[in-house]
Amino acid sequence: MYLVDANVLIEAKNRYYAFDIAPGFWDWLDRAHDQSLACSIDPVRDELLDGKDELADWARDNPAFFRAVDQRTTDHFGDLTAWATSRNYTQAALANFTGSNADYLLVAYARAHQHTVVTHERSQPNARARVLIPDACLGMGVSATDTFEMLRQTGAQFDLRPAVPAA
Repeated sequence: MYLVDANVLIEAKNRYYAFDIAPGFWDWLDRAHDQSLACSIDPVRDELLDGKDELADWARDNPAFFRAVDQRTTDHFGDLTAWATSRNYTQAALANFTGSNADYLLVAYARAHQHTVVTHERSQPNARARVLIPDACLGMGVSATDTFEMLRQTGAQFDLRPAVPAA
């Protein structure tokens, strides 16, 4: 299953899959969730609800898309924290990441449930000022990908061509 980061949904809403030009993306997300292909977690939903826009409305209208952080997730907090502190991140970066940060919870949830994290972040192994999701995923043995690879791997298509009548 694909576990979607807030930045994927925010970027989609703000740019290439805006609700008014690409409603098919949002319909696909609903179907992908119904088919157990995609979901996210409650802390991501909470971030989206702060926006008070169409994306917040979508998050509010699709509560099942977002899953609670469970005991299986919290079981990985120690390992994830140990990984982060073993790197050369600044104290501020560590404090931000290991607090109640949605990125931290996303990686732990993905590890606990063997999901692939979908994010727009790119690995920067030498970063010190911020713990990036792809690097944390790599450190925890979790797969990470981007929106477009998720769409390709699931066979998603947003086709505007008129249907050809059957002969």
